[in-house]
Amino acid sequence: MTRWIDNLAILLALLGLWYLAWWQAGDSAITPPVQTLKFALYLLGSADFWPHVWATVLAFLYALAISAVLGITLGLVLGLHRFSGEVFEPILASFYTIPKVTLYPLMLLIFGLGLSAKVAFGVIHGMIPVTLFTLAAVKNIPGVLTRTARALRLSPRQTALHVLMPAVLPEIISGLRIGFALTFLGVLIGEMFASQRGLGFLIINGINQHDVARTTAVIVIVVTAAVLANGALLRLDRHARHDV
Repeated sequence: MTRWIDNLAILLALLGLWYLAWWQAGDSAITPPVQTLKFALYLLGSADFWPHVWATVLAFLYALAISAVLGITLGLVLGLHRFSGEVFEPILASFYTIPKVTLYPLMLLIFGLGLSAKVAFGVIHGMIPVTLFTLAAVKNIPGVLTRTARALRLSPRQTALHVLMPAVLPEIISGLRIGFALTFLGVLIGEMFASQRGLGFLIINGINQHDVARTTAVIVIVVTAAVLANGALLRLDRHARHDV
């Protein structure tokens, strides 16, 4: 009950800030919540809107799958090979701090316009946090676990499945949760710069045409979907840590 009250208080505070921003900036910069909600419902009921949604979802699923597979694999390899991990961890962390939009000309040159560019933008945003979280999880496995596995004469497969995997799984899920959000952000950025379809394209197109109502409504739809998905992943993350 307390959590619901806290969430309601946060929502009311955000709506208050939204109204204050609209009161200060006016309709030329942002639309008020009620008007935005009406336009968002109109978009959700429009047949022209959903092809853009599916374009974003398709690119995001491809990017998320690639980010997860490459990130977990690379993190496991670097975590198990300590010297490689010590060499590449600061390099990956440094690359993570670079604004990825500065790589737009290079990405456009390599992948061109379309789905491949959006997926590439998503992968370069989401893969690194998954790699770093997985690497840290493997590096921080307590030595007592591996010693216990040896004492019990477990096979390498049994050790990996029943000892190592439960130990690293919570951190990997945390990395996937962060990677989920950043992959989605990367896909939207890719659609803004390298696509003619998708929610990111609708946002940048609305900005270029000064269509404030459409831009605000699409942003609200995107933020709402992202918050709900992140909430579900956060519950999964807490559940995984509780089970360890």
